[in-house]
Order: sequence, then structure tokens, then C-alpha cells
Amino acid sequence: MTTIASRSSTLPEGWPEFTLGPWAEHWAESWLVQPNGPRAGELLELTEGQRRFLWWWYAVDEDGRWRFNHGARRLAKGSGKSPFAAVLALVELCAPVRLLHLDRAKKDPRLERWGWTVGRPVDMPWVQIAATSQDQTTNTMRMVRAFAPRGSPVVEAHGLDPGKQTYYKQPEGALQVITSSSTAAEGAEASFVVADETEYWTPSNGGVDLAATLADNLAKSGSRMLETSNAWVPGQGSVAEWTWDAWTAAEEGRTTGDTRILYDAVIAPPDTDMRDDDSLRAALEHVYADCWWQDIEPIVQRIRSLNSRPEDSKRKYLNWPSVAADAWVEPEEWSALADATVTVADGDEIVAFFDGSKSEDATALVGCRVEDGHVFTLGVWEPDPGDPDDQVDAADVDRVVQQMFDRFDVAAFFADVKEWESFALADWPGRYGDEVRLWAAPKSRPPQPIAWDMRGHRLEFAKAVEACHAEIVEGQFTHDGDSRVARHVANARRRVYQDAITIRKESPNSRRKIDAAVCVVGARMLRRMWLQSGKRRAKTGRAMFA
Repeated sequence: MTTIASRSSTLPEGWPEFTLGPWAEHWAESWLVQPNGPRAGELLELTEGQRRFLWWWYAVDEDGRWRFNHGARRLAKGSGKSPFAAVLALVELCAPVRLLHLDRAKKDPRLERWGWTVGRPVDMPWVQIAATSQDQTTNTMRMVRAFAPRGSPVVEAHGLDPGKQTYYKQPEGALQVITSSSTAAEGAEASFVVADETEYWTPSNGGVDLAATLADNLAKSGSRMLETSNAWVPGQGSVAEWTWDAWTAAEEGRTTGDTRILYDAVIAPPDTDMRDDDSLRAALEHVYADCWWQDIEPIVQRIRSLNSRPEDSKRKYLNWPSVAADAWVEPEEWSALADATVTVADGDEIVAFFDGSKSEDATALVGCRVEDGHVFTLGVWEPDPGDPDDQVDAADVDRVVQQMFDRFDVAAFFADVKEWESFALADWPGRYGDEVRLWAAPKSRPPQPIAWDMRGHRLEFAKAVEACHAEIVEGQFTHDGDSRVARHVANARRRVYQDAITIRKESPNSRRKIDAAVCVVGARMLRRMWLQSGKRRAKTGRAMFA
């Protein structure tokens, strides 16, 4: 199974039914001339990937509302992000990309190739190309000037007055460059914003504040923003990283807000081996499949260069976010273990680990089949990141635990105690204490079949973290590819505890949760404990903890 974090392509499948995309495509290919490269001087011809993005970006529902209220194109270096952003800026300035009429009944067959829509130009278009510095806007604005130079047919026909940093459109339209230090951002009622290179928009350079200001401005008129970026460096708090987190939250159903992001990323397969030429070339051919102008051999040579850092190559050319220096597991290592063909059947013997919170952190329950060590997700509960008062539904957690015991032969079930005392110490032992055969704390007073207080087992857990890491690196087990678990594994950071390495969040107050990763470690630990106990064949009786 491919996780959200490692999809090879993130655009929606197929083509939308109602869209103004064909109007944008037709305008761009009718008016804009390719300014450079092998096709210089010819009319622009969009690639298949660019066409699909346009059709989805301008998709509307049956009520004529935008399907997406925010967009992001995260592509590898050299994929043509800036030229396409320039095309889209000119489309928004001049093309008929606002809905005039929607043929809901599809009565006019002539409209089928136009997405059953009729478009009109934007009223008083105000297009902004935004970045944290003037230099960052250079590539996109340079391409705007190249596509629409002074005296060109597109300029003359659409009443444009080209300038170095601003294009005016008669009577009251404009396309302009703004930066985080510009007063033009505050209060501007822009009709469209290109947020350029948002992997560099961080709190320290004003990028996060600029993004918030632009979003507030756009919300007043229902207008939209498109981000362009390479993969980011984790932990810097960049706008690109926040947008990825918001998109994954929406994809996983973790937010109730109006988060409709069109995310366009083409990503190298997680099993890419950068040390192997064939694997690397196959990955680059995938990443640059839509880029007919890109020769991958110079990229291969750059990656192989002695002064090229692997983390930079992963980010720039494979479109993988760089791994934090203290990351526990590389996301690609985890993704490579996903296997959608494995099914855990009713009645299978399993072990399971539970780590819970009510509001501050996530709650997770992860199982591991004893026979082959396959790790599977029973449940992950995460409070809505946009609602500080949201809490985990304890009744639903209890329902899933009951379902687990109804379906499987549960040899061991360990649950952390903090914030779930009544369940771990009373409710679950009362119901399932006679079913589990490996007890959590057999020597405590009183003995505990399920409650495993992690505060008293920190060194033991740290040793389990080290063992699990080795199993992941060596590919010793498979998992179900659950995207929530993959995200938690990627969020986990190495921390020294006594003479071992354990895992923690990047900081105590971080919003990046790791609870499901904790459960993976715990579930794998329980399987080892159960197999090493020598008691696996015994099926009943409390003698198992004697």
C-alpha cells in the first residue's frame, strides 16, 4: 500500500466533470509563445501534467463553487515550476477563468470539451507574485516578461502595459511583485496570488506572517493562492511544510475545517536506492516524466559529485523532504516495508500496544501478527489540529478494543496508563484479563494483565526502540502502509536515554505526533517477548504470568 506521505503522484485521478481548465489551456496555448529552449518561438504547448493541474485547479462543483480553495505544486528542481507559475499569473490576468454559466443539465453538447462551462475574464484582476525577497520572485517575473514582452500580440490584444515589476491591464487590472517587507501585501484585495518558493518562507524571514496576510486578503473575496516549492528541510516551520501537513490532515479526515488543497507532487518511489545507478535513473525518469526538456544525465552526475550532499539531492531531485538530522527512521525506509497484499484474518494470533492521550497528543492502537510479524493499524485518534478543545472519543477507542478482542486471538495487550487509568487498570483488565496470556506487569501489586506504565519502563522501551529500528533498516517485517502511522514514524526523533536511544517528539509542545510510532515499537516488542516466553502454545489460564 502506498502511504499519503509517499505517493508517487498526488493529483486526483482522472479529469473533473465541471471545469474552466479548458478555457485556461486554450487561452495560454493561443496567446503565449515559448521564449526559450528547443521550442523557442513556437506557441506554448502545455505538458500533460500541466493540463491536468489546470483542469483540477479550475474545477467547480455543481453549484459553480471552486472545488479547491488553495493550491500547491511541489516538484523537483528543473520541472518548470516558475514558467508555469508565470503562465498561470497571465491566465489570471487575461483569460476567461471565472464562471459565467454552468450547464448543469448538459443540454448543449458544444460545451462538453469546455467542461460544460462558459468562462469570463476576471473583473479588475489583481495578481500578485509573492516571496520573502525580491530575488525569489526573479525567475517567475522574468518568465512573465518573456511570455508577454512589450509589443507582443498578447500585450496589444489585452491592453497590457509591461513593466519590470508590474504589469498594468486596462482599465483597472494589475500583475505585481510583492515581498514580506512590502506594504502592498496588507489589505490588498488580490484576485490571485502566486506564493513562490514557499520552502524558504519561514518565521525568521517573515514568510509565515506574509502567508497569513495573503490568506486573510484572499478570504475576503473568495480568491485563491497557488504555492510553488521544492521539498523542504523539516523542522524549519516553512509554509511549504505547513501546507503539506494541512493537506495530509485533510486527506486523512483529521480536520473539520474548509481545507480543500489541490496538491501536485511527483515523488521518487520510496524504495529508490541512490547508490544504485539503475534505481536512481528509474526514479529520476519518474520524477521528470512530464518534463520533456530535462536531461537526467547531468542530474545523475550532480548527485554523484563529491561536493553534493545526499540530503540536498533527495530534496532537490527526488522531491523528498530532507530528513532531520535526528530523525529516528527515514520515511523511505518505512514506506519500503508497506505491503498491501498482506491480510490479517479473523482468528489470527496477535499482540497489540496502546498509547493514549485525551487532548494534547494522539491516541493509537497498533497490532502485530505473531506468525509473521506483520504490523497493522487498529486505530489512530487525533484531535482536530484546528480545534484546541477537541478531544479523543474514549467510547470509540473502547469500541475498537472490544472489536479487536472479538476478531483476533490476542496473546498480549499492553496499554500505557497515563490519562487512561480507568481503562488500563480497571475496565480492560476486567473484561480481557483472562484472555491475554502474556501479562504486562505480573510482579506488580496487584499484578496487571494490561497496564504497562511507560514511566516505569523507560529503559526497557528504549532498548525496544533500538531493536525495532534495526528491524526496519534490515526490512525484517511488513506493515499495512497506514499514512497516519507513517507520519508519526517520520515525526519521531532520536533521544539518548541512559545507555540507549529512545524516541521523542521534536519538542515537548510540538504538534507533530509520534504516538503511533510508539505503538509500532511496543507491538514489535510484545511479539519478541511472547515468542521468547516459551509459553506460546498455552492458550488459557493466569498461570501464564506465574
